[in-house]
Amino acid sequence: MAEAPSTAPNEVAKLKRELGFKDLALFYIASSLSVRWIATAAASGPSSIAVWLLALFGFFLPLAASVLELSSRYPDEGGLYVWAQRAFGDFSGFIAAWTYWMSNLPYFSAILYFAAGSALFAGGDRGKVLADESSYFLGFTVVALAVITLSNMLGVKQGKWINNAGAIASTVPVAALMVLGILFWHRQGSATHFTIAAMQPHLSLKNAIFWSTIFYAFAGVECASFMGGEIRNPRRTVPRALVFAGVVVTLGYILGTIAMLVALPGDQISGLGGFMTAMAQMCRTLGVGWMAPVIALMIALASLGGAGAYLSSTSRLPFVAGIDHYLPAIFGRIHPKWNTPYVAVFSYGLAGMIFAVLSQIATTVKGAYDVLVAMSVITYFIPYVFLFLATIRLQSEPAGPEVMRLPGGKRTAIALASIGLFSTIVTIGLSIVPESDEPNKPLAIVKTVGMTVLLVGAGVVTYALGKRRQRRAGLTVIS
Repeated sequence: MAEAPSTAPNEVAKLKRELGFKDLALFYIASSLSVRWIATAAASGPSSIAVWLLALFGFFLPLAASVLELSSRYPDEGGLYVWAQRAFGDFSGFIAAWTYWMSNLPYFSAILYFAAGSALFAGGDRGKVLADESSYFLGFTVVALAVITLSNMLGVKQGKWINNAGAIASTVPVAALMVLGILFWHRQGSATHFTIAAMQPHLSLKNAIFWSTIFYAFAGVECASFMGGEIRNPRRTVPRALVFAGVVVTLGYILGTIAMLVALPGDQISGLGGFMTAMAQMCRTLGVGWMAPVIALMIALASLGGAGAYLSSTSRLPFVAGIDHYLPAIFGRIHPKWNTPYVAVFSYGLAGMIFAVLSQIATTVKGAYDVLVAMSVITYFIPYVFLFLATIRLQSEPAGPEVMRLPGGKRTAIALASIGLFSTIVTIGLSIVPESDEPNKPLAIVKTVGMTVLLVGAGVVTYALGKRRQRRAGLTVIS
């Protein structure tokens, strides 16, 4: 690990510990609970319930356990970056952070476009006028990112309100869906027959690809630890908030999917628009049509919260990389008044805006953007390989009495991390497989793998340049 004489600890010490249990629990909910995944799961029918349980035990519990263990052992600012660096050295730490950082850039435009569409739904017929206006979606996305970026530059205390409001807003539509589902079933009966045969998953390549998608609906609980230096008593706060939010997210996904299938059969539900379609139908049938626009606004606010959560946390990765001189030192600066890594936050927000603009420019650039999105598929999963391997590797280091261990200690941690690692590797393999409607499957595979190699290669080059900066700055490197 690069050891700066005094800059790193001094800079991190300037950060304010503004995040408590409530803030962190809401942060986890904002980053992990999304109604889009409920619609995606329900579209595959009642067998998705079993897949949710498989994802719970095959990925979420191993991920949560690993984050709990590593956050308690090493509650430093940087999270995943620090864990991989400590387990496998500087290069692994940087590549883990680089792939996580880059793969999340297309997320902002995707989630904010979803928010913009939900806001139009709340406008009824007047909103439909803008449904095909690309300038509206671009303007919404850029303005929303600017507000999120500015608030996080001003401080965690200011930025966390967007996350907190988004978390509350994400639970309201899911809770409303459950209540309406019960009322709908009582008055109309269920549109889906929940038989044992119908709920049994069938193994096929197409279903396996869908399963991997559902697995990563549970992703995101690791990102709060990137802000370890801004959490009050992280060794105690992170585990408590993680357990609380995990229960809320799990129940929200499983019970929400059941409620949606009560209102509509799976073959009538689409991925992104399915949630509001089901909600609108239930509201009309139950005579509470006024609720649909309110729920649409809640979904838009929830999407803003999700974008805010990922921007505030993931922007800490270039901050710690700047401190270690793997990125230009300016990324590691703390604002003298706001006490925030303002350069890292601003640069990450600006990068998200650039990606949004690229999605709306001429067709050729739009095609390039689509390639970038495809390139991010595999790179999104690479950091989890580092995370689970780090959990296994770092069990060899002694844990002090202040560290919160899993029941069963080392054996449990290694077993759960191994399960999570297996799920991650399988998902990476499945993400290479093209969609069934892809006309040129070999080309699609070459493009996805090739662009992934290109992105990782860019990280390798950036790391090499960072090493050169370290030598020029006279820093020592500890293997």
